[in-house]
Amino acid sequence: MTIGPGWKRAFRLPRLDRKSVERDLDAELSFHLAMREETLKRLGMSADAARTDALARFGDHDRIRDECLTIDRQYARKVRLMEWLESIVTDVRYALRRLRRSPGFTVTAVVTLALGIGASTAVFSALSPVLLEPLPFPHASRLVTVDDRNEAGIPMPATLGTFAEVRARARVFETIAAADDWQPTISGTGEPERLKGQAVTASYFQVYGIAPVVGREFRGDDEQPGGARVAILSERLVQRRFGGDRAIVGRTIDLDGNPYTVVGIMPGSFANVVAPAAELWTPLRDRVTGDLSGRAWGHHYKIIGRLTATATTESATRELLALGRSPTASFARPPWANLEDGLLVRSMQDDVTAPVKPSLYAIAGAVLLLLAIASVNVMNLLLARGSQRRGELAMRIALGAGPGRIMRQLLTESVVLALLGGGLGLLVGQLGVHGLVAMSPPGLPRADAIRVDLRVLAFAVLLTTLVGLIVGLVPALGAVRGKTTDGLHRAASSRISSRSTARSVLVIAEVALAVVLLVGAGLLYRSVTRLLAAPPGFDASHVVTMQVVESGAGFTSDTARLQFFELALERVGQLPGVVSAGWTSQLPLSGDVDGYGYEAQSVAESKNGAVGSALRYEVTPGYFSAMRIPLRRGRLVDATDRAGAPEAIVINESMAKRLFGDRDPIGQGVRFGPEMGSDRPWGYVVGVVGDVKQYSLAADAPDAFYVASGQWLWVDDVQTLVVRTSGDAAAMVPSLKRTVWSIDRNLPIQRVRTMDDFVTAAAGQRRFAMVVIETFAIVAFVLAAIGLYGVVAGGVIERIREIGIRAALGATPAVIVGSVVRRSLALAAGGAVIGVGASLAATRLIRTMLFGVSSVDVVTYAGVLLLMLVTAGVAAWAPARRAAGVDPTMALRAD
Repeated sequence: MTIGPGWKRAFRLPRLDRKSVERDLDAELSFHLAMREETLKRLGMSADAARTDALARFGDHDRIRDECLTIDRQYARKVRLMEWLESIVTDVRYALRRLRRSPGFTVTAVVTLALGIGASTAVFSALSPVLLEPLPFPHASRLVTVDDRNEAGIPMPATLGTFAEVRARARVFETIAAADDWQPTISGTGEPERLKGQAVTASYFQVYGIAPVVGREFRGDDEQPGGARVAILSERLVQRRFGGDRAIVGRTIDLDGNPYTVVGIMPGSFANVVAPAAELWTPLRDRVTGDLSGRAWGHHYKIIGRLTATATTESATRELLALGRSPTASFARPPWANLEDGLLVRSMQDDVTAPVKPSLYAIAGAVLLLLAIASVNVMNLLLARGSQRRGELAMRIALGAGPGRIMRQLLTESVVLALLGGGLGLLVGQLGVHGLVAMSPPGLPRADAIRVDLRVLAFAVLLTTLVGLIVGLVPALGAVRGKTTDGLHRAASSRISSRSTARSVLVIAEVALAVVLLVGAGLLYRSVTRLLAAPPGFDASHVVTMQVVESGAGFTSDTARLQFFELALERVGQLPGVVSAGWTSQLPLSGDVDGYGYEAQSVAESKNGAVGSALRYEVTPGYFSAMRIPLRRGRLVDATDRAGAPEAIVINESMAKRLFGDRDPIGQGVRFGPEMGSDRPWGYVVGVVGDVKQYSLAADAPDAFYVASGQWLWVDDVQTLVVRTSGDAAAMVPSLKRTVWSIDRNLPIQRVRTMDDFVTAAAGQRRFAMVVIETFAIVAFVLAAIGLYGVVAGGVIERIREIGIRAALGATPAVIVGSVVRRSLALAAGGAVIGVGASLAATRLIRTMLFGVSSVDVVTYAGVLLLMLVTAGVAAWAPARRAAGVDPTMALRAD
């Protein structure tokens, strides 16, 4: 293809001949000097005197010339710029007129681009604050989280003892802090409410580098046992509970029945990324002692740190590994926190975004495919439109328009088209952002920062311009290809042009991209379907739950707490529609995690929890029947298992197998957590129940044990009521609340949900990715179908003469229909084959999100291939019928 040098001049500002300008200026200055000399001569001066006087009055010739040249160049530059801008404005006006004359083409192209650009803008809005932008803290790259590892190398919360040792011995941290969950009940202002907060060391906010907007941070003396109770509130909580009154600092509030003095307010911009839901903080007063059964040795502390300026996560990991392998007598280490394998140090950014990275990357890949499909579709539309404009373009070339001028005009049209699509795409993107936030799974970090801001607008403008240039480049190059006479000949000819080949190639690419999206959507759909069908270990139907928090002076003893739970359960059981009910200290799939190490009397190697940990469920007898957790061996806890009686323990199958192997676990002595190594009597296994999924539907069931309320070391003050009903579970909520409040109206009731809701939410991340990618896949499928139809229909129009000749020579309608359909199937098959190959590589992005389905699932691939072939046949049917009805005489006259 030869375009010639003219295309460069079409995009360049016109230039003036510098030497010619200088010659003209010299001539002008010489003329004025000569006129002055002549005037002086006429006044009686000699020639030499006149020359001298003229030069003196006129000034330095070279200086004046340079000044004039500077002014002339500035003026010429402005003139050139104005001429160039005027030509651009002319091109834009012409492009708008052309687009206005073809409303069908314009609307189709603009809407197609709007879908692609809008989806891209929405996804970029989500990716930018979550994955691309640094966390909103000073020197955020130096912030890290520190976790322990379990026996399988999986991260787990550290112990306070580990924190104390790392703080004292490690040198890679500028500041380090620990935090634990704290969920106090606030009362005295409005309805009682259980809040989500943290108990933190005094250095917690120093690690982030963020200070309270009002008041002060915690001090070292705030951590001392027996000191005054103090708290720092979030600005969000102050606004919600105290009307935004910052004068709350210095006052006391009631938390769990105790007065706390508010010493500070954290700004609303503080992004507490490791605990986004936290609304208040209090000093962490837990203490590390030699008693390894104390709370400080439980795995429930979060450690965060700020590295020194010269440290990295790798150097910190190496130092903590060396620290772990060189124990010192100053710091005790229980077997479940021996640090021999070191600690896991991760950048805070990676830690908080790791759970959502797979779904967001998969969505980003999907939206890029959708944008590519939209661009290819518009490119095909422009090629088809170019076929209709061959005569016009050839005539303009014949009248003297250079190839570069034609190319600039066509690119201007495509950019204008893209800008129109981008403008509409911003509206689509705004709606998409709201949709993404609404559908996002719980725990999406920095979800409140997802919005269409200046960064997103800049991205949209850049993306729109690039798309406009890309989609217009191929049609523009095709328009200036060839000679003028060839162009005129093509305008009068009906034979198939090379554009048909280009359009066919583009639609093959479009089908291939659509196949990749459809395969990904299909795999996720089958994965989510199987995940939701996976047995959770209980029957979620007709079960409603609500978490009740005992708070106040009336619940300071275990006896008082236990009496409340028993009385509430008795009254709930009398309600119409209640089949069974029970209390539990933690609920499956709810995010509750309460685990302890364990040891068995008959298994020496399990001493002091060396074989692992198990989740603890403090339950009442009705819990198992309410959840329908199956009994595998022995018995369940019952009414005889009360305080003072031998501790009855029910374990799950996984724990029975891990701890006792093939031996009968019934009657085996076991101890858990603080009981280990103490002089407390052994608890005895009385039953084995089926495994229950606690963390997620995709994770294996962890070891678990169940103990009757009143037989554990304490009675939990926060428990969940589980009720199985004979009808609609959600409809029982009002009567259940009234029953609980009939005993104590001031008790907070929260997290009221059915178990079906918990099961559905457990597949939240996969469902989120599935819904978004399926939406993109449907749009891509429709665009690919439209592209197929357009190419086949355009091919029929271009082959009217050929079809007429074949009909005149005896070709039957069936033969003509078959040829058209075969071409459509060939295009679809070519795209499908390429798409399958691309899918095998692309599905690696979602491999970690699949459950029970292989990334090369035959059913999914076969279904997508069949769908594309059927679509190709349907897309070809109408053009094929049109081709079969061509009148040979009319077709032959058409040329």
